[in-house]
Amino acid sequence: MTELLLVRHGETDWNAERRWQGHADPPLNERGRAQARELAERLTGERIDALYTSDLCRARQTADEVAARLGLDPVPVADLREVDVGEWSGLTHAEIEARWPGAERWQVGETPDAMAERVVAAVRRIADAHPGGRVLIVSHGGPIRAVRAAAARLRYEEHRKADPAAAKNCSVHGFTCKSGEFLSLD
Repeated sequence: MTELLLVRHGETDWNAERRWQGHADPPLNERGRAQARELAERLTGERIDALYTSDLCRARQTADEVAARLGLDPVPVADLREVDVGEWSGLTHAEIEARWPGAERWQVGETPDAMAERVVAAVRRIADAHPGGRVLIVSHGGPIRAVRAAAARLRYEEHRKADPAAAKNCSVHGFTCKSGEFLSLD
């Protein structure tokens, strides 16, 4: 059994402005860098055997703060990226509504279920590579929700309706993975 600690990256200006980020690559803002330093401090003294991160800048910068503190080398994995929101990237809800009145949430980019399938497969591969280990994964809100949905044995959208709360920046979410099955420790 592998223990997994999934962390959402620190804040970016687009988070603060409530803009859809998706695969866009804005860096952490000052608050996000402070959140990442606080996360690194909280994890000091914890046993972490490996550190993986989404390859997007905001996740990498968060992982780098933790890595420097814990003496680890973060491994970037593109499959840990947030959902690709296509043309909605960089836009607020109001801007999306103005451009595409009445548009359904996932008419552009990647579907949530496709993102969840991609992320859950990647997290399973990471867990398989570290049997009995304790692994930190720095990613995004959507991927954390995808693993929570897998632990609840629900499709992403079913879980989203049952648990609409988003992961906060630099929040830590614990799971175990055994034989490809997830169990939430939260």
